[in-house]
Amino acid sequence: MKKGKTVLASGAFDLLHYGHVRFLEESKKAGLEGARLIVVVARDSTVKKMKGKRPVIPEDQRRALVEALKPVDKAILGSDFFDVKDILDKVKPDVVAVGHDQIDLEKTVRELIAKLGLEIEVVKIGRFGPEELASSSKIKLRIVEGSER
Repeated sequence: MKKGKTVLASGAFDLLHYGHVRFLEESKKAGLEGARLIVVVARDSTVKKMKGKRPVIPEDQRRALVEALKPVDKAILGSDFFDVKDILDKVKPDVVAVGHDQIDLEKTVRELIAKLGLEIEVVKIGRFGPEELASSSKIKLRIVEGSER
């Protein structure tokens, strides 16, 4: 029996929500039966650089929370500097799963795979759950709005 594929997924995973869980479940399914899901959790410094503010939950806790989720086989922290090639070299995935909102990452990964001539499949995972609870930023806004009532 052929062993399952290695699937790589990534994100900030600040304030875990249903959309994160569904993204990770669908990412693992993209590797078919017996897949192994490795998740790269963005460093605090990377989140600040890309989103303009530090995450609410520190990186070591975000990594531990993600790794505790059922579909995740291993969660690792990203590099201090955003380096897709370094991650691909370390993880050696068969599949890279990107979220519906990871447009820049998807473009970067596809271009790098083509440039290096790698045989890695890129799979885009759709959005899950109610729009207003499908992002950590929207959840933060809802909390703030709720506390003003």
